[in-house]
Amino acid sequence: MKATSKFLCLAVGCHHRPALVISLASHSISEPKFTGILNFRFHSLLEGLESCRTMKEVEQIHARLVVNPFVPERKLAVGKLVALYALSDCAHLRCARLLLAQTDEQNVFMYNGLIRAYCFSRNPEESLLLYRQLLRRGLLPNEFTIPFVLKACVASESGWCVGMALHLQVVKLGYEPHVVVGNALVHFYVVLGWLDNAHQAFDEIPEKSVVSWNSMIAGYSQYSFPKVVFELFRTMREEGVEPDEVTFVSVLSVCSEAGEFNWGRAIHGFVVRLGVEIDTFVMNALMDMYAKCDNIDAARWVFKDMAMRNVVSWTTMVAAHVHHGMLDVARQIFEQMPERNIISWNTMIAGYCQGQLYTEGLKIFGQMWLSNSKPDEVTLSSVLAICSHIGDLRLGREAHVYICASNMKFTVALTNSLIDMYAKCGRIDIALHLFNSMRERSLVSWNVIISALAMHGHASAALDIFSEMQEQGVVPDDITFVGLLSACSHGGLLQQGRFFFKMMKTIYNLLPEIQHYACMVDLLGRGGYLEEAKELIDSMPMKPDIVVWGAFLGACRIHGNVDMGEQVIGPLLEVEQENGGLYVLLSNIYCEANWWEDVKKIRKLMKDKGIKKCKAVSLIEINGFVHEFTIEDKRHDISDDLYLLLDQLTDHMRSVDYFSTSPSSLSSFDLR
Repeated sequence: MKATSKFLCLAVGCHHRPALVISLASHSISEPKFTGILNFRFHSLLEGLESCRTMKEVEQIHARLVVNPFVPERKLAVGKLVALYALSDCAHLRCARLLLAQTDEQNVFMYNGLIRAYCFSRNPEESLLLYRQLLRRGLLPNEFTIPFVLKACVASESGWCVGMALHLQVVKLGYEPHVVVGNALVHFYVVLGWLDNAHQAFDEIPEKSVVSWNSMIAGYSQYSFPKVVFELFRTMREEGVEPDEVTFVSVLSVCSEAGEFNWGRAIHGFVVRLGVEIDTFVMNALMDMYAKCDNIDAARWVFKDMAMRNVVSWTTMVAAHVHHGMLDVARQIFEQMPERNIISWNTMIAGYCQGQLYTEGLKIFGQMWLSNSKPDEVTLSSVLAICSHIGDLRLGREAHVYICASNMKFTVALTNSLIDMYAKCGRIDIALHLFNSMRERSLVSWNVIISALAMHGHASAALDIFSEMQEQGVVPDDITFVGLLSACSHGGLLQQGRFFFKMMKTIYNLLPEIQHYACMVDLLGRGGYLEEAKELIDSMPMKPDIVVWGAFLGACRIHGNVDMGEQVIGPLLEVEQENGGLYVLLSNIYCEANWWEDVKKIRKLMKDKGIKKCKAVSLIEINGFVHEFTIEDKRHDISDDLYLLLDQLTDHMRSVDYFSTSPSSLSSFDLR
């Protein structure tokens, strides 16, 4: 704070001791910087305040007022001073607050300036305190007070109750017809998600401005009510209110989310017919709409037609190609970007994660780190998801340490990602600790820990968590029951599995999906109930996939029921002749039964038809580097040494007669 401001705050704070104030002012005026006050060139303080161009000039007039507190226009001058200080920086805001506190004749004009200032200084609680102080003083808010108080209510966690009370006061004072007040009420209710209240406040505005319409359209767009948005847009046009860029962006946004291609294209045509230059924000919204409505070519056309592109334009194009699975093109656009923001990096990392190109995702994250871009919650959620898939516990731990060291907020979503990562990387103990330490949990939190416990074979613990979930009133979804049925399958809990499968239909009105059937088939098959498992498959309302058949045929292999396996797989092979997984399943059944001639026939049939099983990928992390391998993989730098070591290991296993006790062990084992 400047020396001038320090003097003024001290002088105002000592206002109840006139002698000290005059002494301070005299000392200040005697300094060279204040000599201009003695030759004050204005006839009145108000005239001087109106003509001020800098805060230094305002401070000089304030000093004169302190020296001579008995000027006729003191009340108006103090009000103007409070307003000018309030509109300045935070240092002068303190002076304004002190000046208001020591003013006997306060008015609503003074409070308006301070309430507004605290709103813009991101201190909404102070704005609300000042509003309460205004009421205690017996003052009434005017039409300029209300919008700023409502703005503070929106920014404050507990402001909704003040906003509701203020609405009643608006009605009582008759301010509803004021368009600025009405717009503020609409915005207040939209932010809270109370769209019915917002619409009611909107209807009370007699002469709606474009801001009124934009607030309502943006609200319904944000909460995905496309039909209401389109109806509002149509009515807006009928009432002669011209939409602006904000209107178009809101309408195009809901078109994107709802997949309303025809409406989006109509809005595009309307904008073109207006004959005005389309700004960058609208062009970005058009690109996003076309991309999400599966018209990537139109999105590219809009991008190429843009006279000026910003980082959002480039990021939108990257996201469009990621959305369509065109990761190579997305990467090319990403590399061409003149500048990148956090959303650009996150889009590319998440795209590679979703496309299961985990190594590429980590490379992009490495580039991001070297560029000094600070990862956020979305970045780390994607990185943790990659760690979960490749089992990279070291990197997952480093991400956890970074979250703690950077004082990043442990949101529910981020904690869920950490739980999933630790569980899939083998540390179910840490996953449970994180879950138990959560103050707030979402349905995803419960689902993640139930699935994690199921995966680690802790069936009883998973069921206990579900019981706790029910006690807390959390309603399960279809994913919850996938975890529960999986837990029952791994734990051999046949009766509980049947109970949960029935529960999801009878109690929660959830129709079983193919994953639930796969779990039940696996559960019944493991228990030896092959006939019941086959009946369940036959009763499925959808076509069984390879996972369902794999569970059933795996059970046939375990229980040595070759006949049933052949009965099922024969018709399947006629329909899906190119499905290598089915041939491998049948081969494994023959292996278990020691039918080696049939194994050879299956392998020969696959070779003759050129059918290959999809190659699995194995990853191992050593000293911070992830190595990736597939069957017959020779891409690694030390591939020859690895195969030599594998041959030596195989020879050693033969020398100790390992394979004699497991004749099927080599049946599907091919070194190269």
